Amino acid sequence: MQKIPTNLYLAEQVREMDRMAIEDYAIAGIDLMRKAGQQVFDLIQENFASMAIAVFCGAGNNAGDGYVIATLAKQAGLEVNVYCLSNPKNLKGDAATAYLNYIAKGGQVIAFENSLQLSDCIIVDALLGTGLDRMVSGKFAEAISVINQSEMPVVAVDIPSGLNADTGNIMGCAVQALWTVSFIGLKRGMFTGFAADCCGKIVYSSLDIPDVIFKRIKPVAKLMVQPVLPKRQRTAHKGHHGHVLLVGGDNGFSGAIRLAAEAALKTGAGLVSVATRKSHAAYINIVNPELMCHGVDNRDELKALIDKVSVVVIGPGLGQSAWAKTLFECVLNSNKPLVVDADALNLLAEEKIQRGNWVLTPHPGEAARLLKCSTNEIAADRFLTALQLQKNYGGVAVLKGAGTLISCGEEITLSTTGNPGMASGGMGDVLAGMVAGLIAQKYTLSQSAKIAVYIHGEAADLSAKAKGERGMLASDLMPFIRELINR
Repeated sequence: MQKIPTNLYLAEQVREMDRMAIEDYAIAGIDLMRKAGQQVFDLIQENFASMAIAVFCGAGNNAGDGYVIATLAKQAGLEVNVYCLSNPKNLKGDAATAYLNYIAKGGQVIAFENSLQLSDCIIVDALLGTGLDRMVSGKFAEAISVINQSEMPVVAVDIPSGLNADTGNIMGCAVQALWTVSFIGLKRGMFTGFAADCCGKIVYSSLDIPDVIFKRIKPVAKLMVQPVLPKRQRTAHKGHHGHVLLVGGDNGFSGAIRLAAEAALKTGAGLVSVATRKSHAAYINIVNPELMCHGVDNRDELKALIDKVSVVVIGPGLGQSAWAKTLFECVLNSNKPLVVDADALNLLAEEKIQRGNWVLTPHPGEAARLLKCSTNEIAADRFLTALQLQKNYGGVAVLKGAGTLISCGEEITLSTTGNPGMASGGMGDVLAGMVAGLIAQKYTLSQSAKIAVYIHGEAADLSAKAKGERGMLASDLMPFIRELINR
């Protein structure tokens, strides 16, 4: 297996690479299929030793891969059962060749029945490939249900059956795999949204197709790589690292603005100020005396603070009161770079504005309000959502969730850091503060969003490793953020 590359493709692009390898470089399709099957079989042998193997085969080349795997297992003397959902005699081309070879080696095929019960085996999912374009139904849906309910370890061939390779959406139902072995090019839908519950650990093989093929196909998205920030000069002082102003914290929500402000500090901003309700302004910095806290009631008081800073965060704990709307309008009237989060996004949804120098950080619910659609529509195609957010509002759009997406125009970047422990209050506030802290240090909006998203998730991963996912608090990330930003 090869190291996971960063380039992500549409399923159609990967099929084109496969075609080029066969037609332009005279690589036999059956040889590619045999290599794919060998990669999956090697993974099974390395991790599950001599366990019995149950191979589920549909139609097309994905099934052909399954028959190759079954043949290798039979040759190795392992117990192997092949369950077919399509008549293998109707297979064509390389898939038919793989099936006939399996039969020639003494293999047998069992027609799938939904009464099947599986135990003490490794399941190979070779049901549906990347060409799936409709909801899974009938016997295929029944087979996926049998696989998932068995609770046996599953290795998916190229992509878990039922998962849309382009969007990461589940097409009715999908296999939940422990491992997914992906071939030639990584499909972008395997890294965001519902894919997190389906793909398990993703491993990759190019099947040794020529490198020149990859140069001929432009990726549609990229995985983020671990950022390493340059060291600071010994002569640096606080003025070199910017001044962040965070606006929010209505009555009852002072914690949100404090979390965002502390995150800006931990990320390395030189100075951090908070504009909040006068009723609790004096208490915000009890834990972090480095914060400069101001009670503001009107535009003039806030404008005086905005004029002195490098970047403004608007939204954490802001609410949607008359006070919140006054501060929101004042911030929008400034020309400072902005990070817009939480209730500021909900206020923005009421009046569509385009701006080049801001970062928007919506979760799916906020994205739905911004785009006037449902959260189901957001989940159906997160890539399209990220592109539409950026197109409609300008700047940089960060669509949060499993496999957070960052859109800076036509370019989509995806982060795989983070875990379910982040599903708790305050996590988004921390991210907003981190983005602003990096902008203050003169990173571009795009760089700031990418670095912050990656390290935010990575800090949560370290926290989970230390004490588990359940019960993780947004404040638990703070020491890890400082550690990672100084890596």
